[in-house]
Amino acid sequence: MTYKLRIAGLERDLPLCPLNDSAMIAAFVIFGDVELTCACAAELLKKAPPFDYMVAPEAKAIPLIHEMARQSGRNEYFLVRKAKKLYMNGVFEVEDQSITTEGKQMLYMDGADAAKMKGKRILILDDVISTGGSIAAVENLVEQAEGIVAGRMSILAEGGAADRKDIIYLEKLPLFDGKGNPIS
Repeated sequence: MTYKLRIAGLERDLPLCPLNDSAMIAAFVIFGDVELTCACAAELLKKAPPFDYMVAPEAKAIPLIHEMARQSGRNEYFLVRKAKKLYMNGVFEVEDQSITTEGKQMLYMDGADAAKMKGKRILILDDVISTGGSIAAVENLVEQAEGIVAGRMSILAEGGAADRKDIIYLEKLPLFDGKGNPIS
C-alpha cells in the first residue's frame, strides 16, 4: 500500500508502514532523492522567518538542512546528534521520544555550536513533525544554549501536527488506520 503525496511541485508514492495492528504511517524519506530535497528546501526558504543559524536533529533532516544552507548562501548549520562524539566538548543533552524511534533516546549538542547560538535567531528544521517530540527536544537544547527560536519548520506535518500554529510546513500528511485508510 502507498499514499500519493504531491509536494513542492513533485509527486511521490510513499509506502505505508504499520505502527501497530490499528495504525500506519506513510514513510517519507528524502535520503537519495535530490530532486525532492532541492525542491522542498527552496519552498521552505520562501516561508522561512529571518534567522542567523539553522539546526536540525540527526538523521533524516540532514539533506534538507544542507540544501537549505546551500541555497540560502549560508556556510554553517548545526546538527543535534543521537550520540556523543569524541570531538564534542561541553555537550548539552536532552531526552527525546520520536514516533519513528522505539523507546526514548538522548540528543546531544556540541558546546562549540551552542556558544555560536547564544543570542542568535535559530531556525529549527525537521523533515516531518508528528508528535512534536524531536522539535521540542531540539528547542530545549537551543534554549539551553541561550539561542532565540526564530521558527520551527518541516516539510510535512503529520496527523494532529497540521493543526499546530507554531510550525511552518509545506504539506499535511495523514495518519492511516490498519487497512491503509487516512484517519486525519
